[in-house]
Amino acid sequence: MKIWKKNLIVCWFGIFVASMGMSQIAPVLPLYIRHLGVTNTASIAQLSGIAFGVTYIICAIFSPIWGYAADKYGRKAMILRASLGMAVVIGTMGLAQNVYQLIGLRLLQGAITGYSTACTTLIATQTDKEHAGEALGTLSTASIAGSLIGPMIGGYIEETLGFQPVFFITGALLLISFITTALFVKESFTRENKKALSLKETWSSVPEKSLTITMFVTFFVLSVALYSVEPIITVYITQLSRNTSHIALLAGLAFSAAGLANIIAAPRLGRLSDKIGAHKVMLVALIMAGIIFIPQAFVKNPWQLMGLRFLLGLTTAGLTPSVSILIKKITPNSLTGKVFGFNMSAGYLGVFAGAVLGGQVAAYFGIRYVFFITSVLLFINAVWVYFRVYKKLNVIQN
Repeated sequence: MKIWKKNLIVCWFGIFVASMGMSQIAPVLPLYIRHLGVTNTASIAQLSGIAFGVTYIICAIFSPIWGYAADKYGRKAMILRASLGMAVVIGTMGLAQNVYQLIGLRLLQGAITGYSTACTTLIATQTDKEHAGEALGTLSTASIAGSLIGPMIGGYIEETLGFQPVFFITGALLLISFITTALFVKESFTRENKKALSLKETWSSVPEKSLTITMFVTFFVLSVALYSVEPIITVYITQLSRNTSHIALLAGLAFSAAGLANIIAAPRLGRLSDKIGAHKVMLVALIMAGIIFIPQAFVKNPWQLMGLRFLLGLTTAGLTPSVSILIKKITPNSLTGKVFGFNMSAGYLGVFAGAVLGGQVAAYFGIRYVFFITSVLLFINAVWVYFRVYKKLNVIQN
């Protein structure tokens, strides 16, 4: 088996496990906080929001730092650091004695992150140009697959074994990821003994600043779009269903529809990007995603919503790989980790901003306006991509 394929398999498994761990913990957090002695319903809701959201904010702060370390010490070293660190921290959450210890560990989890950044950088720099799109497209499905399966696994473990095994099992899986990375991942990395660059010096070394900023904004907007419906989709399903008693199941299927389509389409769109250019796939995907958000505001039943979210997943599958491919193409290898780190920060901030935006828009204007505003954001981003990326790269290619 070729080295890039072996690296891809190991990194895919690791990101899948890390994503599954993050998502399977989220649904049981309120229950675990109650288990730790918090009985007031309002306090449980407040502390759950803090415990969940704080990890992403800290992730956004530390991702560029670990991206810099990946360029300096090697991407494999950062994968090993992050997987072992998360295995210990998440496993320790099962031993928390109170909610403040749990929040402290969630803070620490955000600080030691960098796993996805290191894996993406490794695959981007160690895969030959002809297969980069396919590899990055496949890698992008790992996080989605983990997020889909995580809540189901977390709920099942909690119901059958209790709260603590959720954290212990996640920690054990991350430890397996650490071991497989140590044994099977191969990286050709030569450390450059240069003086560490400041943030200003690093940015001045980026050759395509305008394109790079456009990629950050696109990834931010994509994350906002994907997570803007997170706070309201269950409520929306309730409005559409009215008399059904299977709201949770239908909401889960609505979430899963987009993720399933993403898993199916991402590797194929990655290969298409290798053939025709990632900028073309990105522009079409942004426009189609913006269009598909609009009819979601007018559906009459949950099944129509699921169908549209499946179509949405097919389009958004072309965005994350395209962003990664273009960053790889316009960034020198010595800066790849740093730039991917900043890009990941944009994504984490997008997750947080999307959840806040969706909740606030739904509260003040109504649920349907969440879809309209998200669509407008995607269209604006598409126009920006057309002038800043599509036209520029078309001129270069021709």
